[in-house]
Amino acid sequence: MSTDPLVVFTPSGKRGRFPVGTPVLTAARQLGVDLDSVCGGRGICSKCQITPSYGEFPKHGVTVADDALSEWNKVEQRYDDKRGLTPGRRLGCQAQVMGDIVIDVPPESQVHKQVVRKRAEARDIVMNPSTRLYYVEVEEPDMHEPSGDLERLVKALEHQWDIKGVEADLNILHVMQPVLRKGGWKVTVAVHGGNASQSPKIMHIWPGYYEGKIYGLAVDLGSTTIAAHLCDLADGEVIASSGIMNPQIRFGEDLMSRVSYSMMNADGANEMTRAVREGMNALFDQIAEQAEIEKTLIVDAVFVCNPVMHHLFLGIDPFELGQAPFALGTSSSLNLRAAELDLKIHPSARVYILPCIAGHVGADAAAVALSEAPDKSEDLVLVVDVGTNAEILLGNKDKVLACSSPTGPAFEGAQISSGQRAAPGAIERVEIDPVTKVARFRVIGCDLWSDDDGFAEATATTGITGICGSGIIEMVAEMRINGIVDGPGLIGAPEQTGSDKCFLDGRTYSYMVWDGSADGGPTITVTNRDIREIQMAKAALYSGARLLMDKFGVDNVDRVVLAGAFGAHISPKHAMVLGMIPDAPLDKVTSAGNAAGTGARIALLNTEARGEIEQTVQNIHKIETAIEPRFQEHFVNASNIPNSVEPFPILQTVVTLPDVNFNTGGGDGGGDDGGRRRRRRRA
Repeated sequence: MSTDPLVVFTPSGKRGRFPVGTPVLTAARQLGVDLDSVCGGRGICSKCQITPSYGEFPKHGVTVADDALSEWNKVEQRYDDKRGLTPGRRLGCQAQVMGDIVIDVPPESQVHKQVVRKRAEARDIVMNPSTRLYYVEVEEPDMHEPSGDLERLVKALEHQWDIKGVEADLNILHVMQPVLRKGGWKVTVAVHGGNASQSPKIMHIWPGYYEGKIYGLAVDLGSTTIAAHLCDLADGEVIASSGIMNPQIRFGEDLMSRVSYSMMNADGANEMTRAVREGMNALFDQIAEQAEIEKTLIVDAVFVCNPVMHHLFLGIDPFELGQAPFALGTSSSLNLRAAELDLKIHPSARVYILPCIAGHVGADAAAVALSEAPDKSEDLVLVVDVGTNAEILLGNKDKVLACSSPTGPAFEGAQISSGQRAAPGAIERVEIDPVTKVARFRVIGCDLWSDDDGFAEATATTGITGICGSGIIEMVAEMRINGIVDGPGLIGAPEQTGSDKCFLDGRTYSYMVWDGSADGGPTITVTNRDIREIQMAKAALYSGARLLMDKFGVDNVDRVVLAGAFGAHISPKHAMVLGMIPDAPLDKVTSAGNAAGTGARIALLNTEARGEIEQTVQNIHKIETAIEPRFQEHFVNASNIPNSVEPFPILQTVVTLPDVNFNTGGGDGGGDDGGRRRRRRRA
C-alpha cells in the first residue's frame, strides 16, 4: 500500500499527508496554514502564491524530487504573461501535490500577514481585518427552484467559503440583481465578518472578479484636533493621513467648557454633535481626495476619543460627565453603522468605537494601552498621552493604573501669547546662550538655527510666526536653566537676570525671543502669564503621574513613554527640567508618537485586538483625580519648576539649575499674582 506524499509548509512548520493530485491550496486549508485566496482556488486572484523547495531537507526528513508538484499550467502561464510571477513561485490553487514537498508561504501570501512598523519599540500588527473580499459563483435562478437572488448569494458564500448566516442591508438589495447579471452570476463580495452579537454582513458587491482595494479609517478624535489614517484592508498600508482642527473649539477650548456649553444652552450638545460630524466628513473628503479614491470604498472605521468627545460624537449629552460621580452613558465598545453617525462613507460601512475605561479616561487611553501594552511590560512603565486632557497609564504585567489630568490646551500652543499650532514657521526647538542670554531657535520647515547663515532666506516664505507646543516647553525650560525664570515661575528683571532681553511688560517682566517688527513680522515674547499657563498644565500632568505612583507604592518608574500628537517632538531633558514628568534616566524617556492613533490602527486591522482591548480595559484600575486629596498637594508642589519638594536627583546629574528667586516682595505684583493663580485649578 503506497503512502500519500508528505507536504511540509514553512514558516508555520505544519505538515500532513495528502493524496496525489491534491491542490496545494486545499492542503494548506486542511492544515490551517495561513495561505490567502479571494477567488477560492479558481486561478483568478493570484493571492495564493507559494515557493516550492527542492532537494534534501534533513530537518524535515524529506527529499524533494523535481517532479514533486504538477507541471506549470495554462492558468499560471496566463497570469505570468499578464502580471508577472516571481521566478520560482507557483499558484497554490493550480500546483498539485505529486510527491513529498516543502512549500514556503511568502509573507505577502499570508492572510494574517504582519504590517511591519517603522518604530522598533512598537509592536507589529497582524492583519485580521473585519472586512474581506470573496469571489463567488452563484447559481442562476430556476423556475423549478424558486428562491431569491440574495438567498442564492448567501448559499454560495456558505458553500464556497463556509461563511454562515450572512445578511445584507437594504442598499445592497437595491443594486444586487443587476450586478449579478452583469457578472454572469460571478461576483466579488465584501463581507464584514460580524462578531459575537452581529451576523456577517454583505458590505458591497462587484460584477466578476474585483481587482481593486477596500479601505478602512483609523480616527483619533481629540479635543483640539481630529486625525485620520486611511488604511488598505488587504495589507495594512497607510495610504493617506490627514488632520483638521476640531470645529467644536468654537464652543470651548477645553472639555469642561464644552460640557458647560451643553448645560447652559438648550440645544448645545446637539450643536456640538453636528459640528464634529460635519468636521469629520470634511476630513474624510480631504483624505479620499488625497488618496485619489472614492469614499464609497471606505467600508470600515475605528474611532478613539476621550469620554466627552465620545459622548458628543455619539449624540449623548455629556451633562453627567460634568459632575461627580462622572457617569458615562456607556463604557462598552460599540459596533455601529456609519449612517447612524451621519458619516458620508460607504452607506453600509461599519464603525467600531473602542471601550472607555471610566468617567474621564476614555477610548483614547484604551487605544494607548493597546498600542503600548503596559500590561505586558516586565518593568514599570509610565505612559503619558499629552494633550488638552492628558491620559496617564502606569503599570507592568502585574497591574495597570490609569487616570486623566486636565492639562488644558497650553501644550498645544493655545492660551500662550505667541502660541500657535505646529505649522511651518512655528518655533519648535530652542537654546539660550548661558552668557548672552539670547535665544537661538529652529522653526518647522527649516533645518537651520536662527543664528546660522542663510536662516533669513530659508524662512522667507514661511516667516517666524509663533511658538508651538514643543517650542514653548523648550523655551520655558531653557529660561529656567539659564536663570531667566526662577523656580516659582517669575521672570526676572534685567539686573536680576543679567539680560537686556527681559523687559518690563505691565506689572511683570517678559522675555524677548524675536523682534520681527523690522520685517513686518510678529514680535515673539514669553510673558509671565505664559509661564503661569505652562506651570498649570505641567503641574496637572505631573500630579496625575505622581498620584498613580503613590497608588502603586513607588517613588520612581523604570521608564517613561511620551505619547500624543507632539510627544515625538518633546525633548526629554526639557520636559524633566520643566517638571512635566518624574525623574528618570533620559535614555529611558522615549516617544511613541500618536499612540492613540496607532491603537486605532491596530483595532482597525486586527479584529482580535478589539476583543483583547475589551478584556484589558476590564483589568485597568481607574483613579479619579478629582476626589483624591493628595492631587491638590502634588499640584501645588509641581507648580514650581521643576518641583518644590521632589529632588529630581537624576536630572541634577545632567543639568544644574540656578538657585534664584526674583520675588523681592516689591510692587511688581509677581508674588501675589503667582500665589493667587496657583491656587486656581481647571476643572
